[in-house]
Amino acid sequence: MKRITPVLVVPALEAVLPLWEALGFARVAEVPHGDALGFAILARGKVELMYQSEASVREDVPQAFAGPVALGAAMVFVQVEDLDAITAALPAGTDVLVARRTTFYGSTECIVRDAAGHVIPFAQFPAEG
Repeated sequence: MKRITPVLVVPALEAVLPLWEALGFARVAEVPHGDALGFAILARGKVELMYQSEASVREDVPQAFAGPVALGAAMVFVQVEDLDAITAALPAGTDVLVARRTTFYGSTECIVRDAAGHVIPFAQFPAEG
């Protein structure tokens, strides 16, 4: 294996893009679906994230909605170098679930929810000495 990139399924991509764009991600690929976006790849350096609309998935892989577990919201853990810079860049109106906490595994985190319901912990670990 070479890489794992989450593909988050959402009702509409347009609602979730402002969060990532405020954090410095750029759209490196887009695929329209009807009058809206059906798929987008977002990247910042070597970090990549993908979103696909429910309508696009239903057309492309309808079996994804027929399994034993409903296709739905996910949690995406993002390790960052500067948590203060991330929290300062969050757009107004971001649903912040936890403004700041220190975890039992040593990270300092801010946890947000995107417009589609995905929970995103941003975690900074102490610098290694």
